[in-house]
Amino acid sequence: MTTLSHFTLPGDSVMMQKDFLFGVATASFQIEGDAEHRQPCIWDTFCDTPGKIADGSNGQVACDHVKLWRDDVDLIASLGVDAYRLSISWGRVLHPDGSVNQRGMDFYINLLDELGRRGINVFVTLYHWDLPQHLEDKGGWLNRDTAVAFANYAAIVANALGNRVYAYSTLNEPFCSAFLGYEAGIHAPGHKSRQQGRTAAHNLLLAHGMAMTEIRREAPEAKAGIVLNFSPAYPYTSSAGDANAARLAHEYHNTWYLMPLMEGRYPDIINQLEPHERPVVEPGDMDIISTPIDYLGINYYTRNVYRAGGPLGFEEVRIDNVPRTAMDWEICPQAFTDLLTGLAQEFNLPPIYITENGAAEDDAPFNGTVHDPMRLDYLQSHLLAVHQAIERGVDIKGYFAWSLMDNFEWAEGYRKRFGLVYVDYGTQQRILKSSAKAYQGMLAIRQEASQQ
Repeated sequence: MTTLSHFTLPGDSVMMQKDFLFGVATASFQIEGDAEHRQPCIWDTFCDTPGKIADGSNGQVACDHVKLWRDDVDLIASLGVDAYRLSISWGRVLHPDGSVNQRGMDFYINLLDELGRRGINVFVTLYHWDLPQHLEDKGGWLNRDTAVAFANYAAIVANALGNRVYAYSTLNEPFCSAFLGYEAGIHAPGHKSRQQGRTAAHNLLLAHGMAMTEIRREAPEAKAGIVLNFSPAYPYTSSAGDANAARLAHEYHNTWYLMPLMEGRYPDIINQLEPHERPVVEPGDMDIISTPIDYLGINYYTRNVYRAGGPLGFEEVRIDNVPRTAMDWEICPQAFTDLLTGLAQEFNLPPIYITENGAAEDDAPFNGTVHDPMRLDYLQSHLLAVHQAIERGVDIKGYFAWSLMDNFEWAEGYRKRFGLVYVDYGTQQRILKSSAKAYQGMLAIRQEASQQ
């Protein structure tokens, strides 16, 4: 059984230097609760739809963070992290008519001020999937007007929070919002249409580009970028067909969201779609989408394996006899290094922050402690994978573990626990798991070394 007292990295690693940022991350709908003081969002509606959430739960209370935020800031500070990544609930800070809900905005202002007093850099995500329901009623991300509404929202938030924020990200994982939400139907709002998935993706990227201009005007000292998730694609066999399948999957699921940002175009697989399935790209759209970003946030959890087949030339294959997390995702740290080095070779990337990386484990308290050996191994191996990518020349500036604490895990409800900190949802008690203590220990060693 793994009993790491602290994670370890080579002593000369860039990651052990003080200007490399270590943090933890959360998202508004997953932890905040206090639903009565915000607008309903698409995830409230999704949770109310029978059969959509594995355990039938919702985000009405979650981790009750809005009420317990001061204790949670103490918790974050106790870990010794340099940074905390959170998201803003669109429906908490704005009323349906677009006016400011001052109660909601003050919650974030007070939270950021306290984090600032603790010397913790704040990374703010403006959209982590919780679209106000009234906008979904008008078409949601299928409606270009939602991109305009998002830019207005971004301007209001950046004006209110300003340079309290170290780095803004416009969107978290547009792949999930578009593909899982509008194409596969797994996430809110639950649509199942390739045409809708591709349209939503385009409008999300357009919203990102529009918001970049607003952030830079309202908070000129803050960094501004976006967070994308990647699952690197590997061929099932060494055959040319499977190699081509992996390439196609990479374009459809990964570079579809990155290439427009970096090169102002969609990958070649767009030409394999039926004309009606392709997004409507209006003149000037790609110039807006490819507005330069200060950094790229990368989220990584697992890899995928593909073989030739399926309507677009690829189909996913499940690999047996490999280690997996409680989400049934393969544990493959080498793929993390491969992803980072591969993207850096494929594109002229800005500096990178690893904005999410972590694992779900079926952990539980035992005699007042929570031991999570699989997560310890996962995080240790993936920290080393990031180190290896840096050694190979990839410009990585920080690493955020997902998640600070157990929370509402979207379509899985409360069944899956990603936290470094255990949450008893009945009492809202927080307990540091072994992984939290190992993270804390590594950062304490780094702090001691910097003072010598």
